[in-house]
Amino acid sequence: MPAGYSFVIADDHPLFRGALKAALTGVGDVAVIHEAGDFDSVKALVTANEDIDLLLLDLSMPGASGLSGLISLRGIHPSVPMVVVSAHDDPVTIRRALELGASGFISKSASMEDIREAVKAVLAGDIAVPAGIDLGIERDQEISDLIKRLQTLTPQQTRVLGMLGEGLLNKQIAYELGVSEATIKAHVSAILQKLDVDSRTQAVIQLAKIGGDPLQNG
Repeated sequence: MPAGYSFVIADDHPLFRGALKAALTGVGDVAVIHEAGDFDSVKALVTANEDIDLLLLDLSMPGASGLSGLISLRGIHPSVPMVVVSAHDDPVTIRRALELGASGFISKSASMEDIREAVKAVLAGDIAVPAGIDLGIERDQEISDLIKRLQTLTPQQTRVLGMLGEGLLNKQIAYELGVSEATIKAHVSAILQKLDVDSRTQAVIQLAKIGGDPLQNG
């Protein structure tokens, strides 16, 4: 195991990736910082690297729709702490990110020192949330219900749901995950049951609801 931390920075803006990189180098002994500018690259990095200590994830990257990207990555690597980094730093987005498994939330307007402190807190096993924000409670009953249902999915089911959201067929998902098509069918059936929907299309629509910008959804 390499000495020092292994980080992944996922953001489509090179300048912002550079700023995060500079912040991370002040956290302690850093062995490697991987960078990704689109969602496919992040997935590949997370899949290929078992030893990631922390992932910093921008919500609006090419290939990912908001929080659905977080859901997919949690399915691939449930044990890796993931911190959402976003300009959408309203209480609704922050709360939903945490409920869906994020270990923290950093606003894009945060200072270098705040970013460092947040990362240190998460590495220490804490949850990092911007200071002075009242997260409140979910007022959208439908979303609240959906988040509870998503929380019941196993990591593999979560991963399969993310792939359904990308439009992959059962046989493509089976190939990517190295399992039989029958196994994927069983996962899909379980997902539909847990989300209380009748079809793959409806499951993907549910995923899109959580993925969208809450400010646009009222």
